[in-house]
Amino acid sequence: MSSLILFNKPFGVISQFTAGSTGDQNRPTLAQYIKLPNVYPAGRLDHDSEGLLLLTDDGQVQHHIAHPAHKLPKTYWVQVEGAPNSYALTKLRQGVELNDGITLPAEARLIPTPKLWERDPPIRSRVNIPTQWIEIVITEGKNRQIRRMTAAVGHPTLRLVRVKIGNWTLEGIAPGEYKSTAINLPKSAMAEAPRSRNSRPNQGHERRPSNQGDKTKQGDGQKRPPRPAGAADKTGKPQARRPSANKPASKPAAKPLAATKVIIKPSRKPTEN
Repeated sequence: MSSLILFNKPFGVISQFTAGSTGDQNRPTLAQYIKLPNVYPAGRLDHDSEGLLLLTDDGQVQHHIAHPAHKLPKTYWVQVEGAPNSYALTKLRQGVELNDGITLPAEARLIPTPKLWERDPPIRSRVNIPTQWIEIVITEGKNRQIRRMTAAVGHPTLRLVRVKIGNWTLEGIAPGEYKSTAINLPKSAMAEAPRSRNSRPNQGHERRPSNQGDKTKQGDGQKRPPRPAGAADKTGKPQARRPSANKPASKPAAKPLAATKVIIKPSRKPTEN
């Protein structure tokens, strides 16, 4: 059995236990709300979003919840600026083209104003511009996806609350509070979760030492030792020695000249007068 934490993340809290980047230094972290050891977020929720965040002490459970391959549906209640018409809702359902690709088909429907806690700080309000709540269900997790989707159809997001992940809901959990439950993934889901490199069993085989440190890098000023004459190459055939760049190749021996037959005729004596 593994532990699963259902946390209602307030507005402005970052989804980690320590502030990493410079922009997060002054924001509250999970450590101010969750005092349990060895639990880690399964997924994330932007600091300006509220609602359900899951944490667990099991790496395989974390992978099953957070990995996009499992496509757990995530349900959001979104307060947008303006009144979306049927065309805008159809675009949200069919897929919206963003700068990093088209979103997958989603569920989108208008809902009445839900009963939620007051947000601190409250959203901006404009007298002449109405607002509307939409329930959106997606199965992927692009960066700030819901906000970019509603902006792409002409209705910027004013407030974003995640109320459900898979079968886990936010019901009965106040902002800043959490509840613990036990989870037992089916064997099929456990088999899909890959082991981390550090926890992989050795299976009786020692890791071979790397030879990269012995190889001479190109351009380091060192010369490779010459290949001995007659050494075999990768194909197994012996290689002929190449002539040295500093010593000219010896000329081939000249062929012997063919023997020439010489005939000597006797000289004729002069006739005496």
